[in-house]
Amino acid sequence: MINEQNKHKSKMQKYKKAVDKGISKASKNKNLVIVLTGNGKGKSTSAFGMVMRSLGYGHKVGIIQFIKGQQKTGEEIYISKYHPEVFLYQMNTGFTWNSQDKDNDIKAAENTWQKAKDLLQNPKIDLVVLDEITYMLNYKYLDTQDVIHAIQNRPANQSVILTGRMACQELTNIADTVSIIQDEKHAFKSGIKARKGIDL
Repeated sequence: MINEQNKHKSKMQKYKKAVDKGISKASKNKNLVIVLTGNGKGKSTSAFGMVMRSLGYGHKVGIIQFIKGQQKTGEEIYISKYHPEVFLYQMNTGFTWNSQDKDNDIKAAENTWQKAKDLLQNPKIDLVVLDEITYMLNYKYLDTQDVIHAIQNRPANQSVILTGRMACQELTNIADTVSIIQDEKHAFKSGIKARKGIDL
């Protein structure tokens, strides 16, 4: 038993040394661009987790949702009830495969993007979440270079989180962190309905 404890202690000491070395190298202090993509569940959920962290520090947060809006979600209910100071704007057209009206979707996307640009130019906002924006770029509802330019020219104190499947190379190129969430198994594929508090 003592030998096992010594082995464990030695292993953890080496691990701690490596971690401490990595921490010491992380000397930059800057705002971040975070891309959460992939076909798995949890991209928006992760973004809202960071929203909670930011609010915990008293940061100002703005959220733009490019697909959500026609169906209430738990995060929307929670924010409106407990954090009405958070700017939350939803495109409110629902999923693109539901609306089936390209011209209307493009117009709605452009109007919603203008709200996003206002946030990206506001130095009082510490965190901007652009939820499901990848769809708008993939469907060419928004100009990718316009989006990139706005992100790159945001206030120095501001971080941005972008979510959605199939993030384009232009987005991942400017990101500081890219997380790809893969779909190993999903309840929906087993015929299980979306559940309030988990999916909605």
